[in-house]
Order: sequence, then C-alpha cells, then structure tokens
Amino acid sequence: AALEAPDVEPRPVSQPRQGHNETILLVEDEPAVRSLARRVLVRAGYRVLEASTPSDALRLAELHAPEIRLVLSDVVMPEMSGPALAERIGQLVPATRVLFISGYTDDEVIGRGLASPGMQLLQKPFSAQQLVERVRAALQG
Repeated sequence: AALEAPDVEPRPVSQPRQGHNETILLVEDEPAVRSLARRVLVRAGYRVLEASTPSDALRLAELHAPEIRLVLSDVVMPEMSGPALAERIGQLVPATRVLFISGYTDDEVIGRGLASPGMQLLQKPFSAQQLVERVRAALQG
C-alpha cells in the first residue's frame, strides 16, 4: 500500500517553532530600538509589522486590522503620542492590546497624563528577555 500523505499542510520554513504567530504592530521612531525589537520578536515567533511613524502605523492598522493582536508603541513620538495613536488604532482594531515603550519612569509618564487604564509600560533600556516576557504577558492580558 502506498504511504498516504498526511493531510497536514507542510509548514513553511519561516514559521516560528513555538507557533505563537501572533501579529504585533511595532511603532518606534528610533531605528536602532525598532530593529532590535523586531529581531527579538521575530525570533520569539511573532509576526511583526513595523512602522517608524504614527501615520505609517495607522496605514498598517487599516491594512491588517483583523490580524493585529498587540500594538507595541513608543510613548513619545513626533506627530502623535503613543496613547493618542493607540486610541486611533483601537477604533480600527477594538480587540487589540497595547504595550508602550518609554524612556520615562512610571512616575514621569503618569505626570505627563499618559497613563490610562490597561496601559502597560516597558521601560527603556530593556533586555530581549524583558521585551518577550512583557509582550507575552500583554497578549495574555
């Protein structure tokens, strides 16, 4: 008897081993921070949509709304603050989670009125492990 091919689709090589495969919209205007975060997240098995400005991020959010599970955004950027951007993206992708990256301490962020309920903050500088742990925690809610 001929061996039957399993009806499981072969997984493309680019697929992550852990199989999270959740999509993260990364918004960061500092190229070094953005590329580091992207590399770390891709290696951890996430799909990353990368934006260097809030307007790029909004365009990506419109294109990929159904897939985006998490917005990972800097708090302070030209054009628009991270929280203002998250609010706009939240209108396009109501179920998305948000994790902010900031060089400010929690106290400074709260002082600037940027803290909102459900807002999670990852402080710069962060390690690859901290980034992955915080992203996973944000996705699990």
